[in-house]
Amino acid sequence: MEKNLTTGSVFKNIIFFSLPYLLSYLLQTLYGMADLFIIGQFNGVAQIVSKLFAIVEPDRAYFGEKDFQQIAVIRKMVELEGFGLEIVDCPICREADGLAMSSRNTRLTDEQRRVAPVIHRTLAESVEWAKTHTLAETKKFVVDAINSFPHMEVEYYEIVDPLTMQPLGNWDDAVNGRPVGCVTAYCGKVRLIDNIKY
Repeated sequence: MEKNLTTGSVFKNIIFFSLPYLLSYLLQTLYGMADLFIIGQFNGVAQIVSKLFAIVEPDRAYFGEKDFQQIAVIRKMVELEGFGLEIVDCPICREADGLAMSSRNTRLTDEQRRVAPVIHRTLAESVEWAKTHTLAETKKFVVDAINSFPHMEVEYYEIVDPLTMQPLGNWDDAVNGRPVGCVTAYCGKVRLIDNIKY
């Protein structure tokens, strides 16, 4: 135990689950990255998390790495609002076959559920691929591999700086740590996300 008292919060963003639209204000303010196909859930998340931090005044806050963009937005919000706390990234929880755990997985048909783990499998394979290929070649490898499976369609795949979330042109452009590959892909009509560090 790192602390004697732990507070938990579950937040469902109604806007995100009912109206899929691009958020521009927050992302442009923080990163200027409104062109990354990122759905506008972050506005509600940042507002609620900011209020939670103001009430609880925690020393640390823990967030799952599955939504890596969300962690980046929250980390920037903490910096801008001057909260004196540490944001701790928690590893993605996965099913036995590698699929990132999500309530959305229950919406997959049996056939789609068998195919969906290709997302993580491809990302894992791309780490080795990246050792001998350019960043652009690695992006193409990931997109082509996932799209080659039935039911699968990549919405976007970007390899970004882990702090600024800015897309990278070359592997050595990441100045804040290991590059992170962030993918959003549809399996049928179910939108799934995942990421991996290079």
